[in-house]
Amino acid sequence: MQVGPRSSKDRERFPPNNVLLMLAGAGLLWMGWAGFNGGDPYTANIDSSMAVLNTNICAATSLLVWTWLDVIFFKKPSVIGAVQGMITGLVCITPGAGLVQGWAAIIMGILSGSVPWFTMMIVHKRWTLLQKIDDTLGVFHTHAVAGLLGGVLTGLFAEPELCALFLPVTNSRGGVYGGSGGIQILKQLVGGAFIIGWNVVVTSIICVVINFVIPLRMSEEQLLIGDDAVHGEEAYALWGDGEKYDATKHGDITEHNMETRTSTGATQVM
Repeated sequence: MQVGPRSSKDRERFPPNNVLLMLAGAGLLWMGWAGFNGGDPYTANIDSSMAVLNTNICAATSLLVWTWLDVIFFKKPSVIGAVQGMITGLVCITPGAGLVQGWAAIIMGILSGSVPWFTMMIVHKRWTLLQKIDDTLGVFHTHAVAGLLGGVLTGLFAEPELCALFLPVTNSRGGVYGGSGGIQILKQLVGGAFIIGWNVVVTSIICVVINFVIPLRMSEEQLLIGDDAVHGEEAYALWGDGEKYDATKHGDITEHNMETRTSTGATQVM
């Protein structure tokens, strides 16, 4: 476990991404997400059907919007950008998957593909506080931002008849349907604020307790070696790129003796 920013060198030495593996994982995630959204009603009914349909609509729309923004601003699409857009769409639609109409799922997809894109690509790079957070996978943007966005939009677009099928609360509706819908948006905002506060407090307590047992962050010396290497689980050993070589772990190699020695785990000493 590690808390806090990695060293700059550690951030730069990732091996090349396996695009096919990434796509396979994204496909499994998308399929599984449709499964648990569709399974929320615990039965095969209109709500479960709408949940599966809306999950696919929102995720697909969000993926296209994110990719479209990448092309406009960075002049080229990327697989990782498309996957990020897919994830934000899945996260955003989850609160209202069985409660909104298809047209609302499209709007949610447009917003989930653009708002988190803006916070990740623009705000994150300009806000000093976010720059200090080592969020390699962009979890804050793809889950926190997209999740809160989805909760608020559910309060706006929740369709009364679908709410009646799914919820035991009478007269539940989104803001666009009038009546008590405006109150529902406020409830969603309060619920989101509570979850944020709960996570901050409870996560902080958990980290403090763990810190009494083991350090939350490796020493700078260990970070120079690399967290994977410290545990003997590194897949690549690229000493020419400036990584710190640990002779006690990988064997004795000098400038005059570049003979390959036996190494532990998957490490290949070059």
